[in-house]
Amino acid sequence: MIYQFIADEQSEYPVTRLCATLGVSVSGFYAWRHRPESQHRRKNGELKQAIEHAYAASWQSYGSPRILAELQAQGYRCSRKRVARLMREQGFSARHKRVRARTTRQDPTHQKAANVLGQDFKATAPTQKWVTDVTAIWTYEGWLYLAGVLDLFSRSVVGWALAAVQDEALVQCALQMALRRRQPKPGLLHHSDRGLQYTSAGYQWALAQAGMMVSMSRTGNCYDNAPMESFWSTLKWECISGIIFPTRALAKHAIFEYIEYFYNRQRRHSSLGYLSPSQYEALMT
Repeated sequence: MIYQFIADEQSEYPVTRLCATLGVSVSGFYAWRHRPESQHRRKNGELKQAIEHAYAASWQSYGSPRILAELQAQGYRCSRKRVARLMREQGFSARHKRVRARTTRQDPTHQKAANVLGQDFKATAPTQKWVTDVTAIWTYEGWLYLAGVLDLFSRSVVGWALAAVQDEALVQCALQMALRRRQPKPGLLHHSDRGLQYTSAGYQWALAQAGMMVSMSRTGNCYDNAPMESFWSTLKWECISGIIFPTRALAKHAIFEYIEYFYNRQRRHSSLGYLSPSQYEALMT
C-alpha cells in the first residue's frame, strides 16, 4: 500500500522525498514497480478497462472526478490522481462546454412577470421550482427546436419537446409532459425568459390552471436562467458536438437517448455529489 501511494503521488512530489517521508527505500520502490506482472500492474490494467467502459458510457464526456465516482460506485478503491493519470495514458479527457446563441423573441404587447426566482436556484424538494427554455439544433433538413423543463431540486429534465417550428405548441408540449410526470401541487414556481411563446395567453392560462407562480428573467440577462443555459450547453457538447444530423428524425432519436437514458438516469452531477438526477431524488426523498 505504501508503494502504491508513492506511485500515485509521484507526479506531484519527488520519489526520493516520498520514500524518505514514508520510511522506505527508493530501490525497494523501483523493485516493486518493475516486478514482473506485479499486483500494481494488474490493478492498473483492471482500472484501465473499467475507465474505458465508464468513459464510453458517458458519451466520452466524463473527466476524472466523474469517472472516479463511477468507479467507486462499482466497488473500486482508487484515488482521483491515479484515475487522472490512467486517463491521460489512455488519451481520455472531459469535454468542455461551449456557449450557445440566444434565440428569444419578445412580443411587446404581452404582459411580462417579475423575476420572482431571483437567481435562487436551490430547492429543498422536487417539484418546487421549474425553469424552462428553448434552444435550436441545426440539421441538414433545417432547424430543430427543443423545449425543456428542468426541476431545480435534482436538475432532472421533467419535460421536453421537439419540433421544426418554434411556437407556443412546442413549449406547451414540454409543459404538459412535465405536468403528467410530476403532477405538481399549486404553488410551484415556474421560471422562463420573456420569449413570446412563454408570455402568450395560452401558455399563461395553462400555468394558471396548474396553480403555478410565474417568474421571468430580466431582458437580456442569461444568468437569471443559468441552470437551463447550463443544461443546453451540456447537451450540445456531450450529445451533438461536431455532428450535423442528416435528418430531424435522427437528431430526435439521439436527443431522446441522451435525455431519458443518460442524462436523467446515469449522468453524474458534481452539484449532486456525483449522483444522477434519478439517484439523487431516490436518495433524498
